[in-house]
Amino acid sequence: MTPSGHPTSKIACRGLWKLYGEDPVARLSARGIDLAASDPSAIRAAAAELGVIVAAADVSFTVETGESFVVMGLSGSGKSTVVRCLSRLIEPTAGRVELDGESLLDMSERALIEVRRRRMGMVFQHFGLFAHQTVLENVAFPLKVQGLPKAEQHRRARETIELVGLKGREDSYPWELSGGQQQRVGFARSLAVGPDLWFLDEPFSALDPLIRKQMQTEFLALKKMLRKTVVFITHDFLEAVYLGDRIAIMREGSIVQIGTPAALILHPADDYVRQFTRDVPRSMVLTAGDLAEPIEGAAPSDGHAAIGAETTLADILASVSIHAPTMLVTDATGRPVGRLTAKRLAAALESGEAKP
Repeated sequence: MTPSGHPTSKIACRGLWKLYGEDPVARLSARGIDLAASDPSAIRAAAAELGVIVAAADVSFTVETGESFVVMGLSGSGKSTVVRCLSRLIEPTAGRVELDGESLLDMSERALIEVRRRRMGMVFQHFGLFAHQTVLENVAFPLKVQGLPKAEQHRRARETIELVGLKGREDSYPWELSGGQQQRVGFARSLAVGPDLWFLDEPFSALDPLIRKQMQTEFLALKKMLRKTVVFITHDFLEAVYLGDRIAIMREGSIVQIGTPAALILHPADDYVRQFTRDVPRSMVLTAGDLAEPIEGAAPSDGHAAIGAETTLADILASVSIHAPTMLVTDATGRPVGRLTAKRLAAALESGEAKP
């Protein structure tokens, strides 16, 4: 059991604040404001009066081991600030950040450097490749920093380069590669050290739409193969839905709602979240399991089409008439887990929220 009470959480933050301005904590304290105890709205009001910028406000969440957790919001919402605080590339003003139950904020600079070198992989929107180094040298760089023998650096770098689909381009320079290929090099470099936690801050934003879609697909394949825990930053809700197990939506430094893609689409917390979900192709995202109603009493055995809980609405519509009888929803073992009526299916395809 971790100190946060989450036995399977890989990384967690509690009451995370990041303020910019001249000595913001002391100036707030002089007004009787305590970041750990005061109401967030009172903190915001006092900060505004003092000219203090609130970049992250009382942010709390956990990311479970193996989960793909997406933080999204409009530009300036605080999402990149939060991911940088998680790795202490930016020092939080207040709060707690834990990795496998250990406080990152209490670590010495030396210990933190070792964590970043060996347990964290980071990819950013701007590829940050060394123009004067080859693909092999770029990917091997973090291994060189670790002090590994050159032969081992190159062996592991070549393995990772092949993993991201760039075998044969080891001796190329970044300027000889396309944008998508350069981002693959960034992926390979971040993965070469074998991290168990992977931070990605809008890694596909600079890519053309077709290349971006391809890279999203390749990212999912890599994550499944390598079983990494991922914190992914984006401003694109469709990308968040495609890549995330859960999504945290931010506004003005605060988290508005956290949930699965289906939960956010079916039950948005407010109009801000609703704006993001409005244009999502529901039939491609929602599944029978998302909409299944509980079965009361014994499960019906006759006269009901059986569909898997993971079946998307698009696949249901392609094979079953919307006017068909009630459909029985089953899990992977064939056990009934609920029922899906034509009325509920039709309602889910509309823009309005699904009723519980």
